[in-house]
Amino acid sequence: MKYNKAYLPLIIGVAVAVGILIGFYMPHPKTGLYTNFPPSNDKLSRVLDIIESDYVDTVNRNELIEEAIPVMLRKLDPHSVYIPATDLALANEPLQGNFDGIGVSFNMLTDTVLIMSAISGGPSEKAGIFPGDKIIYVNDSLIAGRGIPDEDIVKMLKGPRGTKVNLKIERKGTDTLLPFTITRDKIPIYSIDVSYMMSDEVGYIKINNFAITTHDEFKKGLRELKGQGMKKLILDLRGNSGGVMDAATMIADEFLPDGKLIVFTMGKSTPRQDIKATSQGDFEQGELVVLIDEWSASASEILAGAVQDNDRGTIIGRRSFGKGLVQEPVTFRDGSGMRLTIARYYTPTGRSIQKPYDEGVDKYYEDLGNRIMHGELEEADSIRHSDSLRYTTPGGKTVYGGGGIMPDIFVPIDTVGLTDYFLAIRNSGLLYRYALKYTEDNRETLRRFNDLASLDRWLSDQNLLTKFVAYAGKNGIPPRTDQIAISEKVISVQLKAYIARNMLDNKGFYPIWQQIDRTLLDALNYIGSI
Repeated sequence: MKYNKAYLPLIIGVAVAVGILIGFYMPHPKTGLYTNFPPSNDKLSRVLDIIESDYVDTVNRNELIEEAIPVMLRKLDPHSVYIPATDLALANEPLQGNFDGIGVSFNMLTDTVLIMSAISGGPSEKAGIFPGDKIIYVNDSLIAGRGIPDEDIVKMLKGPRGTKVNLKIERKGTDTLLPFTITRDKIPIYSIDVSYMMSDEVGYIKINNFAITTHDEFKKGLRELKGQGMKKLILDLRGNSGGVMDAATMIADEFLPDGKLIVFTMGKSTPRQDIKATSQGDFEQGELVVLIDEWSASASEILAGAVQDNDRGTIIGRRSFGKGLVQEPVTFRDGSGMRLTIARYYTPTGRSIQKPYDEGVDKYYEDLGNRIMHGELEEADSIRHSDSLRYTTPGGKTVYGGGGIMPDIFVPIDTVGLTDYFLAIRNSGLLYRYALKYTEDNRETLRRFNDLASLDRWLSDQNLLTKFVAYAGKNGIPPRTDQIAISEKVISVQLKAYIARNMLDNKGFYPIWQQIDRTLLDALNYIGSI
């Protein structure tokens, strides 16, 4: 008889609970006599032995263990997690900063893989794959028009470095499918989305996560912007959920003078460790603004806290997530792993910004929803701080612990242009789908524009809004003239930004998107006037 997997955590939980209730003694399941039970550190192994040998149905010991470990870790804190062997490599990719593959970014256009770009110097570019190509076959398997999920296609294209994958490509202007054999190689994952000059003096860098390569990427972007005359910097950490702590502290070091405290960590078995700035900083003098929001967490908060507590720059945006726990990776022999919380981190003034988690994991993650319900994303005054968590920076600024980094300048979530019509087209994905279709239909014309300014001007003259409204109508969302008038700018800018990204990657996307990015515009206005 097979057992139901849904009962596995219950089986383990009940067995452990019984053992706890009766101390170190329990009756032998066959004799009924109480026998000396091993010390608590062996109790789980003994419970598993008894279940495996005497449970009414056949069970798989390894499956019991795989099910039980996450249940145990869930009782500790929200960020201690177990990662099965099948998922560990994928989970580590963003932290390592690379993976093995063919080096393309793609999107699905009418159920067909459309190549958006081939990474410069990567295997696909070397093989002659172009943006606009469509992958029809992978290793003789038809993937076009079959509704295959994106993640399954990614698995087909990825593989160990040095292995080969055969593709058949459809390309405009050719009558037959083109065969390509591509040798997989190490492909970089970039954690810097973009760096560019917003004005003659103000540079902008956006970091999407913190990986092993992030500091090197940041240094490269910083040098390029300084070479273009940058004297002031806007560092965007919005939506950045964290990653490798060392990357965040090394970037903080770029801003702080020698000896300044960046962060310190402490745990039950981890003595206090101070991380301080060195004399190697490349941007210790220029004006600095750091952008955060409710999704900025962990390493992002370490960096923002170091800047704020040392009075080095101005934090603009909304209160951050509130994760102040440090995880240590542990790898097991079977290829699985665990990230175990071993310490808390504290900003230079001594504040812990970890929000409470004593009511359980579910309540912990409901916190963001509660913030929205309480109006925190719209009004700074809706946030209540405890006086016991008040701290003062060396410059005399008041800061608070106990739940995220509170910005120095609050910017509410932007609702300008938000209508039912706009929400309908955004949530349906039609904006992105139309931009993809428009790019594909006009790729030859769009290729003539090598710089963003000329592309932006040309797109502004193409009556995109009218064409899109007609497209949306044919796809189930009828026009609503009054609401379109309210949402006109937001829709038009987003269409242009998506099309520009299809052609010029993020250096085309962000400079156009900034036209409707209230937080970034407020930051530019602030840093441009100080």
